[in-house]
Amino acid sequence: MTYVKAEIASQPDCWRLAAKLADAPGLPVRGERVAVVGCGTSWFMAKAYAALREQAGHGETDAFQASEFPHTRRYDRVLAITRSGTTTEVVELLGTLRNTTVITADGGQPAAARAGETILLDFADEQAVVQTRFATSALALLRAHLGENIESVAADAEVAVRMPLPVHPALAEQITFLGRGWTVGLAEEAALKCREAAGYWAEAYPAMDYRHGPISIAAPRRVVWAFGEIPVGLADDVEATGALFVHSRHHGGYAALGSWCGGRAPLDPMADLVLAQRVAVLLATSQGLDPDHPRNLTRSVVLT
Repeated sequence: MTYVKAEIASQPDCWRLAAKLADAPGLPVRGERVAVVGCGTSWFMAKAYAALREQAGHGETDAFQASEFPHTRRYDRVLAITRSGTTTEVVELLGTLRNTTVITADGGQPAAARAGETILLDFADEQAVVQTRFATSALALLRAHLGENIESVAADAEVAVRMPLPVHPALAEQITFLGRGWTVGLAEEAALKCREAAGYWAEAYPAMDYRHGPISIAAPRRVVWAFGEIPVGLADDVEATGALFVHSRHHGGYAALGSWCGGRAPLDPMADLVLAQRVAVLLATSQGLDPDHPRNLTRSVVLT
């Protein structure tokens, strides 16, 4: 078994451990104006949390790539997410700000040294280059801090790590992931996993914007996979193109390229992301690629 397969399967337990840190010092207080930063996968988790926090009424929350942080704006707290704690853009940004918190898997690295507060998720660290459980554990922690029930989310993830996959590499040449609100970040992360692990053609868009151009590539042997709530009529519009529409609420279960594996309540979107992670690994291994060590990628981007 590859490292990443084991790490994907371990996510339910990691999320439960992360939820126990929901009262950790340094997490945003209700009413604070907050910015959340990260790079790559961490940025997508930041986007998901920012949308959830505002939706829950906890206060204005923005998400930025660390390299694009707007220094002219003022925030009560800046929360950084970085697995390695060494990513150049995050480390440099933390050195210029006050009232900062970092969520990381390695407390001995520069990001922790520069942040005002550190929340350590060392139990979710990974040996694979491709991120899976650290990023989702960070989001589980932040959702728990907002008062969400992570036990039910973890239970959904236990289903997701063993249920049949809705996409088979031999029958799909392209996937577009869609989301709304906080699940836009999950859709972007799912597409990134397919590109990172397998060099696969995968895109991501807000679901409402999909029909404003991107639907033009939908066709037979292509997949449109939606996370969370979907706009009325979208499934019909996608299926009219000949593409497969994948969604946990659609027809009461997942479309598995001609067969159905439903009969249960819809999965939490974060558990749905677990399914997408598994598909990304299968896309890689079906091509003889090593999903633990994708080409052109390293564990952390450290710039000289």
